[in-house]
Amino acid sequence: MRRFVSAAPGTKQVVGRFIAGETVEQVIPIVRDAADKGLEVTLDVVGEDITTREQAFAARDAYLELVERLKGLGLGERAEMSVKLSMFGQSLPSPAATPNGGPSGPAPQFPGGHELALANVRPVVEAAAAIGTTVTLDAEDHTTLDSMFAIHEELRKDFPQTGCVIQAYLFRTEDDARRLAANGSRVRIVKGAYKEPATVAFQDKAEIDKAYVRILKILMAGDGYPMIGSHDPRLIAVSQELARRAGRKLDEYEFQMLYGIRSEEHVRLAAEGHRMRVYTAYGTDWYGYFMRRLAEKPANLLFFVRSMITKN
Repeated sequence: MRRFVSAAPGTKQVVGRFIAGETVEQVIPIVRDAADKGLEVTLDVVGEDITTREQAFAARDAYLELVERLKGLGLGERAEMSVKLSMFGQSLPSPAATPNGGPSGPAPQFPGGHELALANVRPVVEAAAAIGTTVTLDAEDHTTLDSMFAIHEELRKDFPQTGCVIQAYLFRTEDDARRLAANGSRVRIVKGAYKEPATVAFQDKAEIDKAYVRILKILMAGDGYPMIGSHDPRLIAVSQELARRAGRKLDEYEFQMLYGIRSEEHVRLAAEGHRMRVYTAYGTDWYGYFMRRLAEKPANLLFFVRSMITKN
């Protein structure tokens, strides 16, 4: 499927709608342009499902390169970073495992590459803090979340502004939201883009929307900093009303939307005085990110199918 999509005649055009570029040099002008429009960004070096420790180290170094390039821009919180821990080695086998797959000692609390991911992401968080910005840990499929939340908690001991993401479609998320809100965390709430079984997640769109609002109420009433990740006009309006009821000022929460989607709405919300952050992905390993964008909305898929049959 990856080869088919990559070879399709319209892929480059459609990928360019969601991916800001392949290199740091290509994405920096986008950061500058966003700042000029009163927008903020969170930058994601795309890539996941790595298979070697060397790839995990390369992911760490890619983010460290990004921090170094941002250092001279003086944009502060306007340019934070989002990371997927799978890219930092979270899903790799534990170094403590024996060649036949059995444990060589006591079973770790989090099997796999939990410690490797923590070791790789920490210098990125440290470097980000040194230039006055932050890092948010993206949520992935439900099997990775206990490890992600544990890494988030560990990082916040030294870097309390480290954020994390919760997904409204998961049954567990209301409990996660209560804990995070009480701890004063920066939390991005999204609907969820991974294919999850009915045993752990709502499958009906209406139920997901209801869960989103319930969770948003928890975050707005809590001590943390809510980051509303949605393009849905209804949820944006609900968010504004819940913030008003909670007595939150405009700088005590923010909206986040994807690069290339509803760009006019980005500018409109910023013009109203809201903090508006654009999730901006770049890099060459775009496949997983791109396919989730297609799956999130039928219009995205239709746009792609039409482009595939267009001759270049």
